[in-house]
Amino acid sequence: MSGNSFGTLFCVTSFGESHGPAYGGVVDGCPPGLELAAADIQRELDRRKPGTSRHVTQRRESDRVEILSGVHEGRTTGTAIGFLIRNEDQRSKDYSAIVDKFRPGHADYTYLQKYGVRDARGGGRASARETVVRVAAGAIAKKWLAARYAVRVCGYLAQLGPLRIAFKSWDSVGENTFFAPDPSAVPELEAFMDRLRESGDSCGARVNVIAQGMPVGWGEPVYGRLDADIAAAMMSINAVKGVEIGAGFASVEQKGSEHGDEMTPEGFLSNNNGGILGGISSGQDVTVSIALKPTSSIRLPRRTVNAKGEAVTIETTGRHDPCVGIRATPIAEAMLACVLIDHALRHRAQNADVEPPMRPIAGARKPLGDR
Repeated sequence: MSGNSFGTLFCVTSFGESHGPAYGGVVDGCPPGLELAAADIQRELDRRKPGTSRHVTQRRESDRVEILSGVHEGRTTGTAIGFLIRNEDQRSKDYSAIVDKFRPGHADYTYLQKYGVRDARGGGRASARETVVRVAAGAIAKKWLAARYAVRVCGYLAQLGPLRIAFKSWDSVGENTFFAPDPSAVPELEAFMDRLRESGDSCGARVNVIAQGMPVGWGEPVYGRLDADIAAAMMSINAVKGVEIGAGFASVEQKGSEHGDEMTPEGFLSNNNGGILGGISSGQDVTVSIALKPTSSIRLPRRTVNAKGEAVTIETTGRHDPCVGIRATPIAEAMLACVLIDHALRHRAQNADVEPPMRPIAGARKPLGDR
């Protein structure tokens, strides 16, 4: 199976299956000299780990990270950073009833057709548990971006099923298990999830993620566009079916006089383009929104076929997230951070010596280069 690595200069490779002994990753290209400890990565892993509330899968995993290489005396060495996250609470027997059936909306069918073999234990490589590797790599990227460029990557749950969540404060995002930016919305979210879980069904979600303090100039103008790489990274997350940059699909109904972000000496007057113009960062906040589909593993009986092509019904038992979007915020943050550090390094490699003929307009930051 190819396709287990992403990134150009900051390259992340992952391995492992949901019910195998462990997940692991290699981050190649992290600059040397960054202060890094397991605790830096663990903080991010703890934000996405299962079993944190009754509204997510009850699989019990500590998600304890072990750094195997690339860090010496508390600092990155510039060599490959290898890490391991062991699986501790697999229950493969939960999948014995569906080993020869295909869950509608799941990768069961396409994996078997592509590879001729299928790991039915928890979905194998298709499991959303693979995102532990992305979150670990993203923790490294986020720390470097903050230390080097004062760029902060943060996200929140914007919609749970039909419930839209108003943005009130970043402070409340870390104070509830939904990553909701409005604390007053949490009781309604809990009641909705309780009803959903009891019904045996699932729902989708929308997550917004933002990079604040962005410099001007990251990204390439044609095939290495910053927005294109962000979109690809977000679409690689399990269950993501839609990605918007800035105004996204709302721009269809906007006129040019409204959508174009007018500029003044004091700064941009809007950010419909999501902080990216022509594939290159403008110095505004980079704003991204992702849509996650409902979980495929549900208790309700559904029509499908088995490995012989016969018509059957399927009911999925075991431990599953009724809404994968509840734990998706740190995953989306991680993917955005990995794309940004990759483009920061690419920009530094080619353009560190460039002196633009004009100063960035107010609110937009010039790249700091290699200081």
